[in-house]
Amino acid sequence: MDLRKLKTLIDLVADSGIAELEITEGEGKVRIVKFAQPAAGAPVAVAAAPAQVVAAPAAAPAPAAAPAPAAPQGHQVKAPMVGTFYRSPNPNAAAFVEVGQAVKEGDPLCIIEAMKLLNEIEADKSGVIKEILVENGEPVEYGQPLFIIA
Repeated sequence: MDLRKLKTLIDLVADSGIAELEITEGEGKVRIVKFAQPAAGAPVAVAAAPAQVVAAPAAAPAPAAAPAPAAPQGHQVKAPMVGTFYRSPNPNAAAFVEVGQAVKEGDPLCIIEAMKLLNEIEADKSGVIKEILVENGEPVEYGQPLFIIA
């Protein structure tokens, strides 16, 4: 696999929502991982490429971090684990918090389900919910911002 193709693949992984890409061409194999430790059981996207003769197996280093978009102003409450984000304790209940709602430190904000366990995430700062950054039912990564508290 030539270096231009490898660089293009690294850029595609860095700019996309996928965490890992593995491509095999002939006897060569390339695996590009966006995060240091992807979640167990996380979906893996594999793209097929036309077969090409490769002299030796190739390995790719982890891509350089892409420039981050401007973060919203305020305190970020981040996911302490990988799992599925839920805004309410059950599907028929009201959400724990809404944008514009005042919260105190220790108030429940959401639930993250990980390995069939429901983990209540609490506010680590008092303030007003300025923004909710994740949709209900979406998977979240460790350290991903969930809420902005002003």
